[in-house]
Amino acid sequence: MTTHKLLTPDILQTLSGQVDGPCLSLYFPTHRHHPENRQDPIRFGGLVKGLEQTLEKDGSAAVAEMFARFHALGDDLNFWNHTLDGLAIFAAPGGFFKVITLQRTVKELAIVADSFHTKPLRRMLQSSDRYQVLALTMTGIKLYEGNRDALDVVELAREVPHTLTDALGEELTDPHSTVASYGGVKGGGGGGDMGGEQMEMHHGHGGRKDQEDIDEIRYYRVIDRAILKHHSNTSRLPLMMAALAEHQGNFHKVSNNPYLLSEGIKINPDVLTPDELRARAWDAFEPHYEEKTSKLAEDYLTAKANDQGLDEPGEIAAAARDGRVATLLIEADRQIAGRINPDTGEISKGDIAHPGTDDLLDDLGELVAAMGGTVLVVRSEKMPSGSGAAAICRF
Repeated sequence: MTTHKLLTPDILQTLSGQVDGPCLSLYFPTHRHHPENRQDPIRFGGLVKGLEQTLEKDGSAAVAEMFARFHALGDDLNFWNHTLDGLAIFAAPGGFFKVITLQRTVKELAIVADSFHTKPLRRMLQSSDRYQVLALTMTGIKLYEGNRDALDVVELAREVPHTLTDALGEELTDPHSTVASYGGVKGGGGGGDMGGEQMEMHHGHGGRKDQEDIDEIRYYRVIDRAILKHHSNTSRLPLMMAALAEHQGNFHKVSNNPYLLSEGIKINPDVLTPDELRARAWDAFEPHYEEKTSKLAEDYLTAKANDQGLDEPGEIAAAARDGRVATLLIEADRQIAGRINPDTGEISKGDIAHPGTDDLLDDLGELVAAMGGTVLVVRSEKMPSGSGAAAICRF
């Protein structure tokens, strides 16, 4: 079975470190459900065939190995039955083969070059509507990643404990009665104000109940440290909790995760369907998204009034080359034909309808990011300028 992962910022560093070509970059839209996904492996095979024709004069064993991996992926029916909205696949000599699952669709694209084509990934990573959800009960955790349109399970790092027993091990109070004491989901739908999670009453056994309360807090601390170290520090995405209100309150008291938002989904997540969880997650996250993008627009207008805001691409490119751009806003789904010379900052125009033409806005984003600036992609109605770009300068 082919292994794949959701998009994280570390993949860009991995791809940029590949120096031995030829480098093959393939972007491909996929479908989540039957029967639409039946055609995906067929269309994928056609795209791979185009890559093979590009390299047909190269009969090296390294190239043959790369295409063997592509063909194996095309034949992996289990893989094609579990795709999301798009794929990004990267191959290079020496056994380098990365498959990235995307939560947004992409245009079909196959490129052979001396380096990987990463602009579509950068654009997705810079989108300001991405977030993660930590679904927590006293019997286990799940981590999700999503945006306004999708929410998918993230495979937990091996070092992250999945349950209270995993987290505390032999230090857990009477581990044989964990489920009885801390409760689970009953009857499939839960009930009452507890949202499906029942807590055993311990009349006359205050000592044991006190110890279980201590176990709960220790459980939260272990989970918090593990999620921060192995997921939040990597994704750098805002994190929301989906848990009963009392669990959220206690978790927030002990959490040291700077990405954890005060807003959350106050219900036992086990009683929600995946689509219900996605809808509740976006309802909880949207005010944060709106506040953040509105604040950025206000900051740009203030900077513009103080001669520190730019919206003309050529001026932004020159400022970015000098390291002056602190924040760049790019309009989602907007393209401007052309490219930027990263050494000089000069802009050359192009024809956006011509295959392979670079997008000036993507080049601006790459240049600003390379110089230590922050780049965010926002919806058109949130853009404070009409040019497709708005920059806030440091000086």
